[in-house]
Amino acid sequence: MFFLIKRIVTTLSIFLVLLVPLQGAFAKQTGPSFIRDAEIEHTLRSYARPLFAAAGLNGDDVRLYIINSDDLNAFVAGGQRMFMFRGLLERVETPSQLKGVIAHETGHIAGGHLARTQDALKNASIKNIVGMILGLAAMAAGGGEAGMAIAMGSNDMATRSFLQYSRTQESSADQAAITYLDRTGQSGRGMMEFLEIIGQGQYQPQNSISSYYRSHPVSSERVAALSQRVRNSPYQDVPDSPEDVIAMKRMQAKLIGFTRPLARTLREYPETDKSVEARYARAIAYYRYPDMQKALAEIDSLITEYPTDPYFHELKGQALYETGNINAALSPLETAVNLAPDEPLILTLYATVLNATGNPQDSEKALDILSASQALDPDNVNTWDQRAIAYSRLGDTAMLAYASAERYLLEGNAAKAIFHAERAQDLFKVGSPLYLRAQDIITIAKQQQTARN
Repeated sequence: MFFLIKRIVTTLSIFLVLLVPLQGAFAKQTGPSFIRDAEIEHTLRSYARPLFAAAGLNGDDVRLYIINSDDLNAFVAGGQRMFMFRGLLERVETPSQLKGVIAHETGHIAGGHLARTQDALKNASIKNIVGMILGLAAMAAGGGEAGMAIAMGSNDMATRSFLQYSRTQESSADQAAITYLDRTGQSGRGMMEFLEIIGQGQYQPQNSISSYYRSHPVSSERVAALSQRVRNSPYQDVPDSPEDVIAMKRMQAKLIGFTRPLARTLREYPETDKSVEARYARAIAYYRYPDMQKALAEIDSLITEYPTDPYFHELKGQALYETGNINAALSPLETAVNLAPDEPLILTLYATVLNATGNPQDSEKALDILSASQALDPDNVNTWDQRAIAYSRLGDTAMLAYASAERYLLEGNAAKAIFHAERAQDLFKVGSPLYLRAQDIITIAKQQQTARN
């Protein structure tokens, strides 16, 4: 399930000085947006998990986020949170290049770089962290006062080092990255190739230089040290696996299909191209246009060829649902869930369509599916929202209030979280587990309000 999550920037508590010109989506939106997609997240996780393990990190503790921006960048912030920009995911040419970026950012996490600012941001919301980058974009675009208003909050903390890695830290992260790649039997050649890609713009006008190049300074000494490690590695010539190459091409096709106009997608993937990724991109672009006849023809061709691929069935269900054919969407989504029972985004999409039928029995089924989804991805706002809808369909006022409170707490809307939690407490038995959880929500939400004042 591919969707964008938009967030409005709230008052920030950190003043950042970082000359990073964000372009595209961020320059025109009132808030940052994020991309969530089961297949893309699965691909990134499959690349990242071995590297996290090699670094001694628990892969479940490292959260990956995709920012919907053309910018070519990646960073870590707020503890073990790794942010990757859509522009970077589209620009890499091989899986090893992307793995090199992931390994490098993992080196920053494992090395404790920017420890003070990272510690300060561990409890910051994701929208605030990315909102800081948005504020910098406003300053870079010429709106200095507006950007300052976004990027400055209360005066309880200030820093000039956020995301601005030193050359020493960059070299350290490089060396750590090669170590992780060696431990997993993978080539570091992609890291060198990626440095060449981001270095291509270093002599261009200041406002067009890759922000990755700016926030991750590249020196000749750093390149030389990295080159030596790559040459000395016994794995320098290990190629990317065919499976990894296919996964990357599919990821890039989905990103383009979902975020670009139909004409642009067809330029990238003309109808004469019968590859899997081209048909995938066109299927997405056609249904978004919308031209469901062409979309279904492309999707069905993929399903016929790959009947056990859950993501093709998911796409068919999503396309049918989003174009108003709710009942027809149920069967492909049920198939997708059966093929990928541990993909929380697919589970939540299936439950969403069940809720949309208006049948109370379908909403009862949706609640079971949503519980399974939450066990795998407890912080998905949409899952809590669908739980609230299901409880509303079933007339369970107490659980409706409770689910709404959880949803608004995750969204950072403290006032609404408190309102619904207090309403839930009025309906739950005093001292019951859910009554106590509602009290916890009230306490946390009030702490959020205090922190913002």
